Amino acid sequence: MDAPSDGGPRQDDAKDRLLATLGERVRMLRARRAMPRRMLARTAGVSERHLANLESGVGNVSILVLRQVAEALACPLAELLGDETTSSPEWLMIREILHGRGAVELQAAQNALASLFGAPRREERRRDRIALIGLRGAGKTTLGRMLAEALDRPFVELGREITRLAGCSPSEIQALYGPNAYRRYERQALEGALRDHEHVVIATGGGLVSEPATFSLLLAECFTVWLQASPEEHMNRVIAQGDLRPMADSAEAMEDLKMILAGRGAFYAKADLAFDTRGKSVAASFAGLRGALGV
Repeated sequence: MDAPSDGGPRQDDAKDRLLATLGERVRMLRARRAMPRRMLARTAGVSERHLANLESGVGNVSILVLRQVAEALACPLAELLGDETTSSPEWLMIREILHGRGAVELQAAQNALASLFGAPRREERRRDRIALIGLRGAGKTTLGRMLAEALDRPFVELGREITRLAGCSPSEIQALYGPNAYRRYERQALEGALRDHEHVVIATGGGLVSEPATFSLLLAECFTVWLQASPEEHMNRVIAQGDLRPMADSAEAMEDLKMILAGRGAFYAKADLAFDTRGKSVAASFAGLRGALGV
């Protein structure tokens, strides 16, 4: 059999794999930020249909559209394409050193770099600030408020601080000014809480982990706890809080929720402690959390 000519089946297969990988990357970055496709399309200035084709790995995509999508996701274009470590010889050499390392070694490298270029982690003081992370419905506000009262510490819910700073709710910030503005307010809220309180319990928004600089600050300054629950419990608890939007299309909402968990799971796992609340009452969860923290 003759070898495929230029532009033949072999190149078509490679092109299809590239488009499929690119689409998967866009979906993962969007899920990590919990951005509905409609919001990303509006922020990027592209049609929702065009974005759907991009995420599905079909059709040709111009470099200008990719740049718009990358800007809307607040990530470098290289990250959207899957490789941000090609900008200099130093990046390439660092990448080579880290290539193939396991999670423990990579964590050690991250800590070493943080100590070299930023404030070293104050292990003896981080427990004075306890931060709860996880998806909405995990119990961060309820358990955080109870924990703060038991420890006689202030309780800071970053969502409320963001509302105070911006003069409107987080959802209104997203709708009016976009996700980048929300992330700026979130960073300001966290910096204010750390500046004002040496001893505190903080309940964070579910998407804070999607902003590396803000999440790194939280990890450096707080003892972090990932509150876990099943996707079904996350949704049921949100509905119990009075938000019926997930019921508009429960099947699609559940799939989105599972994708968000998958996209953020590795980031949530950076917490100092993971505590599973699934199947537990509030009282049992609180008792278990106190036991896990040793307080």
